[in-house]
Amino acid sequence: MDNKIKLLEMIQNVVARMTSNSFVLKGWAVTLVAGIFALSTKEADKMFILIAYVPIILFWFLDSYYLQLERKYRKLYDDTIKKPDNEIDFKLPVLPSNSENKTCFYQSLFSCTEVGFYLPAALLFSILIIVSLII
Repeated sequence: MDNKIKLLEMIQNVVARMTSNSFVLKGWAVTLVAGIFALSTKEADKMFILIAYVPIILFWFLDSYYLQLERKYRKLYDDTIKKPDNEIDFKLPVLPSNSENKTCFYQSLFSCTEVGFYLPAALLFSILIIVSLII
């Protein structure tokens, strides 16, 4: 039983790191996009603001990757709970993607947490670009 508990703790630590990475990425995305927006002053080229889309898209994909890994390790956690004690081998394999347990990349990419954060950022910058081109 001790081996199973230790393995479950290891998996929990991996999941916690993935969650932490996701949080840090969202913070960096906000910082970089705000910085790019601040640099696009009246004197600067109006199309400079288009560069803000690059970090939004890159961080969206990277954040979705971490969410996908987090979901895979959560599934591994669930599978480990069901294993008998004599089958505990301390391996942490990344499970293959499966649409049933939402571990496919596209499911992570379009999850509520990802779309709810990155899509409004992209829409906000679309509006800012339109307004800056009009003014």
